[in-house]
Amino acid sequence: MIPLSSERSAFGRHETFPLRFGWLTKGFGAWCDRQSVFDEDDATVQLGVGNNMVSAIRYWMLASQVIAIKNRSLVATEIGNKLFGANGWDRYLEDDSTIWLVHWLIASNAAEATTPFWFFNRFHKTEFTSKEVKDALGEFVRQHFPQSRTSPSTLKSDVALLLRMYEPSQVSRAVPLEEALDSPMALLGLMTLQEGSRTHESRPDYRLRLPVSTFAFSVAELFEATNERVLPIDRLLHSDGHMAAPGSVFRLTEECLVAKIEAMISWLPGRYELRHTGGIHQLYQLRPIRSMDVLGLHYAGTKARGGA
Repeated sequence: MIPLSSERSAFGRHETFPLRFGWLTKGFGAWCDRQSVFDEDDATVQLGVGNNMVSAIRYWMLASQVIAIKNRSLVATEIGNKLFGANGWDRYLEDDSTIWLVHWLIASNAAEATTPFWFFNRFHKTEFTSKEVKDALGEFVRQHFPQSRTSPSTLKSDVALLLRMYEPSQVSRAVPLEEALDSPMALLGLMTLQEGSRTHESRPDYRLRLPVSTFAFSVAELFEATNERVLPIDRLLHSDGHMAAPGSVFRLTEECLVAKIEAMISWLPGRYELRHTGGIHQLYQLRPIRSMDVLGLHYAGTKARGGA
């Protein structure tokens, strides 16, 4: 998790390409083989994509936190190695929980994925037009990044890409087949376009398909980021605007959030306890567990069952 800071933001670095299936695994593998791959003249050949897509793959690897910039160089993160390394947990993105996980990693990364972070953690309208999103994003940028030179056209591009990435594609003769292919994020059902209108929806729901392991990872990350041992349920449900919240990012109803917490407590016995004190529901962390260890338990269990 990378909290919001006035010192770091990223807009328009995706070259107008949403994250596509295979990009993270392909990009991470190619970068591990040759860490200069994104700067080489034959990068398009090595990655099998167009020139602008090379930059887009690099960007989405940063946005999803599988690589990071350290001392002006790219380095693999722990989660990048664990997921997509030589002996990675899910090298070919075959486990649906990994797609939910990548969504959390993007939407909790305020530094490299500022627009997705803002939308899922700070934008609260459940029905909206693209113009309403663009206008609200522009106001956010003016308030939090007053020195930013980000142009309105860049913000408009960010919003268009966000909607395209999270909504199932609308089949049209005017849209090339390659552009109509859905991003893995569209499989999550977090955003839809109302049929026959220009109104989009992204509302809290009872997310049965959200795996308890991915939810537990997000909770563990929030405890790590806040350095707290107790968190009110409302803090898990709603972002404070600076750090991501599971309820906001996964678009959960309060009832679903509590159900996911109870499932997490059963899955990780002795780690957490839900208490009702002084009229406030709070989640207590009894014994800390690293967020990466939470994922390790999930993928170890998946392999034991013969899955991905």
